[in-house]
Amino acid sequence: MEQITVYKLNEAGDIAWQYPAILLQRDSSWVRLEAFFNRDDLDLGFTTFNRGDRFVETFYSDRWYNVFAVHDGVNGDLKGWYCNICRPARLGDSTVRCEDLALDLWVAPEGQVRVLDEDEFEALALDARERRHCLTALQELRGIAKLGQLPR
Repeated sequence: MEQITVYKLNEAGDIAWQYPAILLQRDSSWVRLEAFFNRDDLDLGFTTFNRGDRFVETFYSDRWYNVFAVHDGVNGDLKGWYCNICRPARLGDSTVRCEDLALDLWVAPEGQVRVLDEDEFEALALDARERRHCLTALQELRGIAKLGQLPR
């Protein structure tokens, strides 16, 4: 089992959070990792991330998003997908660095879609090109979700 350290960065490139993960798969432009939620329970209103929940995380070096399939830590049921709009990830041999750009998409197992943190995204100092990339990524994720093709 190959361990990877994930660095979640803010839009300025500063470390906001880091955590360990295990490499599941790797290709030239993406990695799939397994990580376990290691913080106190977080009630988001539409779901709760509990300590020990299993996250199967797919990071891309050529896309403006990542996708986390969230599984219940007790029974393994799929809670849904948490998709982060972000700059393309930097995939190293033992690290993943990803600059989060606030805008998120939640997709429930039944297919309901919820856009999150739009106000935070609007407040970021991004140029017009980056904003276009982010909004295009959001639309792409909506389409993938509608087709039921989000990675598990």
